Amino acid sequence: MTQTTQQKAPIALSCGEPAGIGPEIAAKAWDRLRGRQPFFYIGDPRHIPVGTPIREIHTPQDAVHVSAEALPVLPITFPAENTAGQPDPRNAAGVIEAIARGVSLVQSGEASGLCTGPINKKALKDGADFAYPGHTEYLAALAGVDQVVMMLACDALRVVPVTIHIPLEDVPSQLTAARLTDTMLITHRALRRDLGIDAPRIAVAGLNPHAGEGGAMGREEIDMITPVLDALRRECMNITGPLSADTMFHAEARKNYDVAVCMYHDQALIPIKTLDFSGGVNVTLGLPFIRTSPDHGTAFDIAGQGIADADSLIAALNMARKMADAKTGNAAPATTEK
Repeated sequence: MTQTTQQKAPIALSCGEPAGIGPEIAAKAWDRLRGRQPFFYIGDPRHIPVGTPIREIHTPQDAVHVSAEALPVLPITFPAENTAGQPDPRNAAGVIEAIARGVSLVQSGEASGLCTGPINKKALKDGADFAYPGHTEYLAALAGVDQVVMMLACDALRVVPVTIHIPLEDVPSQLTAARLTDTMLITHRALRRDLGIDAPRIAVAGLNPHAGEGGAMGREEIDMITPVLDALRRECMNITGPLSADTMFHAEARKNYDVAVCMYHDQALIPIKTLDFSGGVNVTLGLPFIRTSPDHGTAFDIAGQGIADADSLIAALNMARKMADAKTGNAAPATTEK
C-alpha cells in the first residue's frame, strides 16, 4: 500500500558543527516548512536558537506527529557549551555521533534519507582525530562502499565533476578512463534509481577549450574521453559529448540533458552557482541510502547573528524527500524535469 504523506518516514538532519550556522538554519527551515515536510534534527537541543519551539523525540516517527508545532530533536548531549563562531574540539565526537546515528536510522528504514549539516573538518580532527577528508568519505566508509560521486543540483541544472578538490595542474593525470567510466555509471544508475528518470540524458564536457577542437587544443578528448563515451553508448546510455563547456549551460542547451558531467571542479560549480547560488544542493550518488546537504559551509563569520540563509538547506531537505519518493515508488517519476 502506498504510504500517505503522514506515514512516510521523515528525513534525518544531522546537526553538523554547532558553532556554525547549522542550528540557526535548521530552526529557520522548520519555521518555513512546519508539518509540510517532516524532518528531525539530530544534536543537542541546547544549540537551537532561543525562542525556537522544540520537542525532544524518542523515535523518528515521533517527528511526523510533532513537526507542525515544534522542531523535533533526537537529542545528543554535547560535553561543551556552544559559542557561535568558535568551534570547540570537545564537541567533535558529538558531531560525528550525529552523522553515524543518521546513517543508522536511514539504513534501518526509520528515516527516508539523511540531510547533513555543514561540518568543520579541522575541529573534528583536533577533537576526535577524524580520519576522513570530509563528510562524503566518512559516509562511504559507514556504508561500506568504495566509490561515490558528488552531484550538485538546483531547479535549473544538475552537474557532476569527475575530479573535485585537486589542483588544476593535476586534473589531466587524474582524469583516467577508469575514473570517467565509474563516474558515468554511478551517475546513470543513481538518476534512474534515486530520481526516477528512466532513460537519463547525460551531457559530457570536454577537458580543453572547444573540446580540444579536433586535437588543436589538446588530445584528451580524442585519446580518452570519446572512447569511454563510445563504449558506454554501446551499453545503451544516452550520452552527448564531449561538448565545448562554454556552450553547455545556457537555457536552450540545458533542455537537452538531465545532468552535465564535467571534467573538473570549477567547470561544474561555476555554472550552477551562477544560476542559483543559495539554492544548490550537494547530493552523494553511489551510497545505498539518500544523502543530501546544503551547498555551503559552516559560515563562522555570521553564525549566531540571525542572518544565515536557509534556502539551500530547505532545498536539500526537499531533494531528499523527492529522491526518497522516487526510490520507493511513492511519487510519479521525475522524467526529465529539474
